Amino acid sequence: MQSPQASRPLAGILWMALTGVMFVAVTAVVKHVGDGVPAAQAAFLRYVLGLVFLIPMIRPIVAARLTGRQIRLFGLRGAVHTLAVILWFFAMARIPIAEVTAMNYLSPVYITIGAALFMGERLPPRRLAAVIVALIGALIILRPGMKAIEIGHIAMLGTALFFAAGYLIAKQLSGEVSAAVVVGMLSITVTIGLSPFAWAVWVTPTLPQLGWLFLVACFATAGHYTMTLAFAAAPLTVTQPVTFLQLVWAVILGAVVFGEPVDGWVVLGGAVILGSVTFITWREAVARRSVTPVVSATKV
Repeated sequence: MQSPQASRPLAGILWMALTGVMFVAVTAVVKHVGDGVPAAQAAFLRYVLGLVFLIPMIRPIVAARLTGRQIRLFGLRGAVHTLAVILWFFAMARIPIAEVTAMNYLSPVYITIGAALFMGERLPPRRLAAVIVALIGALIILRPGMKAIEIGHIAMLGTALFFAAGYLIAKQLSGEVSAAVVVGMLSITVTIGLSPFAWAVWVTPTLPQLGWLFLVACFATAGHYTMTLAFAAAPLTVTQPVTFLQLVWAVILGAVVFGEPVDGWVVLGGAVILGSVTFITWREAVARRSVTPVVSATKV
């Protein structure tokens, strides 16, 4: 836990705000590519083109001398993250950016539930109430019976669930190996996991499409880096609420660039979910636990 002297709240807020810009830029570029490249292939190319950023992590991975159990866990994490990424790319081409962003806020809620079910974490009444409130936020966004629930919405529910499963596995491994190994092994296993899906739907991409997908890799890598700087500067209780700005940027971007209508219910639902996640994070800080991640930690 960070000491008060080491905490730099303003720096943490600024870095997290920049993180939000980076991840919204990722969604914008993927939205721009759209169905021009199949979802599985687009996801595969994003990871293949991003392997250049893996070079500094090769030495720590080799030096880690991973056990058979650790390799199996990394493989399992890669498998669930692969499914999450495919579903995310699929949803991005079918529903508005704001809805994708708001529904991704559910991942930390799933993580809280998963930690209680599979890791023995306690789920006291106040945290349980916060989880229920977050699920109500999801219902506000989806509004079943009031508007059509599209396949993209179903894909995003799966995306958040698989990202949460991957994070819980990473949580187990983070106490055993360095962060560089965790990140590097994720890139390797997801690239391998995506390859057969990409092969099955392969179409020859154009040079501009390759350029856009490399830009996705650049923005995603930059986002994870600035998020790390935010974590180092200030505690989660300070940086978590700033992630709401991602939804603001997404709404503006969707309306201005892609002509998507501004849906106040989506903004309200996203605010309800994020408020719940922020409360859970605060309760964990009070109890000196660290299970629930910042929203941006569950990203492509």
